[in-house]
Amino acid sequence: MIPDAILLAALFVPVLGALAIAACDRWPDLREAATLITAAVLLLCVLSLLGPVLGGAEPQVTLIQMLPGIALSLRVEPLGMLFALVASALWVVNSLYSIGYMRANREAHQTRFYVCFALALACTMGIAFSANLLTLYLFYEALTLITYPLVTHHGDDEARRGGRLYLGYLLGTSIVFLLPAIVITWAVAGTLEFTAGGILGHGLSNAAIGGLLALYMFGIGKAALMPFHRWLPAAMVAPTPVSALLHAVAVVKAGVFSVVKVIVYVFGVERITGLASVDWLPFVSGFTIIAASIVALRSDNLKRRLAYSTVSQLSYIVFFAALLTPLSVVGAALHIAMHAVGKITLFFAAGAIYTAAHKTEVSQLDGIGRRMPWTMAAFAVGALSMIGLPPTAGFISKWFMLSGAMSSGKWAAVAIIAVSTLLNAGYFLPVVYRAYFRPAAGEAHGEAPRAMVFALLLTACATVALFFYPDVPLSLARRLTGG
Repeated sequence: MIPDAILLAALFVPVLGALAIAACDRWPDLREAATLITAAVLLLCVLSLLGPVLGGAEPQVTLIQMLPGIALSLRVEPLGMLFALVASALWVVNSLYSIGYMRANREAHQTRFYVCFALALACTMGIAFSANLLTLYLFYEALTLITYPLVTHHGDDEARRGGRLYLGYLLGTSIVFLLPAIVITWAVAGTLEFTAGGILGHGLSNAAIGGLLALYMFGIGKAALMPFHRWLPAAMVAPTPVSALLHAVAVVKAGVFSVVKVIVYVFGVERITGLASVDWLPFVSGFTIIAASIVALRSDNLKRRLAYSTVSQLSYIVFFAALLTPLSVVGAALHIAMHAVGKITLFFAAGAIYTAAHKTEVSQLDGIGRRMPWTMAAFAVGALSMIGLPPTAGFISKWFMLSGAMSSGKWAAVAIIAVSTLLNAGYFLPVVYRAYFRPAAGEAHGEAPRAMVFALLLTACATVALFFYPDVPLSLARRLTGG
């Protein structure tokens, strides 16, 4: 297949898979087989694009020519390739995990769950491969709508309340801030195409550049910058595989991916470097990093702790992209991948603990490491990655972020990452300590179903493997800055 045809396949394979899943509603085994096959085929499509992109190619197709100069079109560039690779690879593992989780917990509406999951991945591919702001916006909004049934899966009052916050924050920010920003960009630049070096030129004053950046940064609510972050912990009412989708595979990664893409391809790093009007962004994202870490430190509920950890880790990406140095931008792009594998491991472990032991609070985890050794070993690996310690993936991206800060003399940034690292250790290491060094409490139990344990061990191994073999994501990230 030629790259253009593979690009179209990457978008439509999940849609066709969703139809196949729906058709197999009465046959659970066939439905789950369709899910796994669809995920595997999508991964093969994305992997087929990797070679051409690493070789410098940028396959492109136009879906619909809407108006002169405005088209719904797809193009594969290095950052989108990195995001698509992460999302498609993790969907395979998440599908395996979901089968074990949904069956073990006897969840209702499983066909709807798998259908929405597949359609969410189609939207994610559309975001990853968007060639312009219009395409990005349409798939961004579609992802919000298609994940709403997943957030409200349980159908109770708490789920509906979480769903309202989810829709309210994400649709509200995108309509009130992001859409006007795109219209202004079109009026100033005459194009919405993502272009290396940016498209704004000198059509706006420096002060107006700062205002437009604010519209984009707060309009991309999926990046969870404070004060538009509450949707993320509210969405933790969803089943754990959905939490993994939100935090690692698609939704929040779509947010920070969009932030980096806008900074690099709309504003242009060189164009806004040194502008006083954009200096507010490191302050806001730096505050989010520290404040969210403090909330996580004080949270006893395990999923809430992980949710606020995600809010903090997402702002690492925004913060270091906003530093506008080549190394910090590389580190920010790398962290999209490195955070994904570590955080999905942590959520998989949390779901396994709930399934096997019915425990949801950190204070309930005394001695659980001796009863669930594989699960808690994987949790420990994910925790080390979030802290940024070797030999885990999180160390690689933090190394580049720190190097970018130090090479440009941004010592406040170094201080923020140092303090947040200590806070990360403060809310992750006590979980590991309780699991292994406190006397066991409660009734005896074993590990979660094998499919769940196998999936979380795969992602834990990937977290370590990326420390030793970071070449592919690193090569894609470096191409953002011409490296």
